[in-house]
Amino acid sequence: MEVDNIYTGDGTTDKHKNPAIKKETGRWKACYFILGNEGCERLAYYGMSTNLVNYIELRLNKGNVAASNTVTNWSGTCYVTPLLGAFLADSYLGRYWTIAIFSILYFLGMSLLTMSAAVPGLKPSCNHDGVCHPTQSQVAVFFLAIYLIALGTGGIKPCVSSFGADQFDETDKDEKKKKSSFFNFFYFSINIGALIASSVLVWIQMNVGWGWGFGVPAVAMAIAVVSFFSGTRLYRHQRPGGSPLTRILQVIVASFRKIRVKVPSDESLLFETADQESAIQGSRKLDHTKAMSFFNKAAVETLEDRNKTLVNPWRLCTVTQVEELKSIIRILPIWASGIVFSAVYSQMSTMFVLQGNTMDPHIGPSFKIPSASLSIFDTISVIFWVPVYDRIIVPLARRYTGHKNGFTQLQRMGIGLVISVFAMLAAGIIEVTRLNMVRKHNYYDLQYLPMSIFWQIPQYFLIGCAEVFTFIGQLEFFYDQAPDAMRSMCSALSLTTNALGNYLSTLLVTIITNVTTRHGSLGWIPDNLNRGHLDYFYWLLAVLSVLNFLVYLLIAKWYTYKKVAESL
Repeated sequence: MEVDNIYTGDGTTDKHKNPAIKKETGRWKACYFILGNEGCERLAYYGMSTNLVNYIELRLNKGNVAASNTVTNWSGTCYVTPLLGAFLADSYLGRYWTIAIFSILYFLGMSLLTMSAAVPGLKPSCNHDGVCHPTQSQVAVFFLAIYLIALGTGGIKPCVSSFGADQFDETDKDEKKKKSSFFNFFYFSINIGALIASSVLVWIQMNVGWGWGFGVPAVAMAIAVVSFFSGTRLYRHQRPGGSPLTRILQVIVASFRKIRVKVPSDESLLFETADQESAIQGSRKLDHTKAMSFFNKAAVETLEDRNKTLVNPWRLCTVTQVEELKSIIRILPIWASGIVFSAVYSQMSTMFVLQGNTMDPHIGPSFKIPSASLSIFDTISVIFWVPVYDRIIVPLARRYTGHKNGFTQLQRMGIGLVISVFAMLAAGIIEVTRLNMVRKHNYYDLQYLPMSIFWQIPQYFLIGCAEVFTFIGQLEFFYDQAPDAMRSMCSALSLTTNALGNYLSTLLVTIITNVTTRHGSLGWIPDNLNRGHLDYFYWLLAVLSVLNFLVYLLIAKWYTYKKVAESL
């Protein structure tokens, strides 16, 4: 396979920077294969994860709290493993080979999960009442499968959006404009996959069988792999720049080794390569900034440094290398503000599903919609809002703000944080209404309340709207503000907010359960939600979301955007 059209980060390839090669590769014609890969991969992911809490409850015989925590812990891991994939991509393999290798691991995990639900001996046995009794080995195979999927997704998540954005030349105004639209339609493709998963696949799982329900996502993952490899000759490839963690440590060590050295007032005296290109492979030079001046000591060239023929990177670093570290430090507070939002988002696959399990799922006299399928309205919301945002909201906002993208990336994310508060309020109001019906009519032990599951639509729709603003804003923000040679790492960093959000949800549920079940009480989230207070949990998340937004406003106010050196 020929993958040597290396994109250097300045809009060219490394084959003598031949403009002809540049025109033949990249742009939207390459992105179609990447979007196809992402759409199918997301179909596979959501096809097995959207209804996973019900599989664990029904087939692994777990209670509400145990099933919810299993899903959030696994989902959190899916957003931690990208740190490994991103490190390999930025340091050694490049984004192309990282996606290729981990996609194959992902497919193996999906295949094993399908076998664990379909093959006699591997799937749990159930009696006539539908109660299942899985063996330890069957549970072990299930967990091996889902965590192999978590590993596989770790190589795809941090790389595929950045790899798609790499297909557009940042020095070409026309291509740079198209790159902003790419992030919108990248997220659009994600939700096309999620739409099919939350409708067709969830119904198959609940009505046909889990073997078919997991088998179709496995086939979708196989198509994702084929789609990605099909575009190989069209891709632009950014050269890996070496270990970003090593470069960060070098700046920190060099700064402390020169702790008594004074930083010159003339920034031109700070060390930088004389070449037009940065010393870091695949990266442009960054302008010197005075903020966090302590780290500027690493770029001060002392007499000892000048007397050596070779530069010791643990004593002397370039300005660009120093600014890489500063960029990461500036990003971290914005990154942290996404954790609570992700905790709210994680409720769609846990508490929203469990809440829906208690409501009337019937459409007509015989057809029942699985509660997990309600996430289709989150997907429909995203599919609706992405083109509306790109084609209507941005042009309108541009008239008032004067910003080329309508809103800055920080403004866009902030709007999403506000909308997420209303999503939790909507969920809480529905739960209060549901519990009032239980108390009024003594429905405590009724399986389905005479209250349509479609009352949950507003909370799903608001979550989807919030995603379009916050998650897509994050994708673009972490790509643009990341140093060129650390873009996969920063994409992975943004994804860890999802991990920590899931872990935060697990922590909150665990603490609430321990505190509210004292002295024999059933607590807020018992197995029979009709006897609990799930609304209190939603109010708690709403309050945390408001506090998070207020902190975010302060962080965003003081943030300064990355500046690339003008010499390029």
